Amino acid sequence: MTTKTSCSDFVQFFRSWVSDPLRVAAVAPSGERLARLMTQEIEPLDGPILELGPGTGVFTRALLTRGIPESALTLVEFGEEFAVRLRDRFPEARVVQMDAAQLGQCGLFEDAPFGAVISGLPLLSMPPAKIAAIVGGAFETMKPGGAFYQFTYGPRCPISRSILESLGLKGTRIGGTVRNIPPAGVYRISRQNPLEISIGGSKYRSTEGNAGIAAYAPEAGKADMGRPEASA
Repeated sequence: MTTKTSCSDFVQFFRSWVSDPLRVAAVAPSGERLARLMTQEIEPLDGPILELGPGTGVFTRALLTRGIPESALTLVEFGEEFAVRLRDRFPEARVVQMDAAQLGQCGLFEDAPFGAVISGLPLLSMPPAKIAAIVGGAFETMKPGGAFYQFTYGPRCPISRSILESLGLKGTRIGGTVRNIPPAGVYRISRQNPLEISIGGSKYRSTEGNAGIAAYAPEAGKADMGRPEASA
């Protein structure tokens, strides 16, 4: 965490970690150096952009710095405490409170495919089936040449080779930084054949219990619940 990270963000993040360490999986928000690495390949023409697990919005701010319009951002956040704060900080963005494992079957993102996905999710603390559901669902929502960007605190790609191969994907390390707590590496996940598009849907589906989906539309000014059959 850098000195520019606000004290209030740290306190919020730390409290969330204490209450649910497996969901948050870090004691502090990501630093600005890591945020720059995560967003360095994304250009304004790549929009719209999907961000998973934005937390306090560190990567979101980096995307805005890259020139991505706020209105081109969709932020998927499971934690209600973070979703409320994101809605206040980024009123022009679309904030959806849901489990990211439901991306491929919720039906909320079929109108406009994303050019890239930025993930702040703690994949290392998740079971393989859930990782596959998240990554597979993300690529169902993306344009053919889109990429999925993921950071990790581990020494290798947080998405196993078996999952990547089963989804027709490949992982490439694009950088790392020790100026983060803890030090982190960044991977670009992309299609082995960029021209292939999922037609029948991902073979990986979440088996998690029900969880509500709330979309915060800028023009609505309040939460709109997703369709019942789309609940995680």
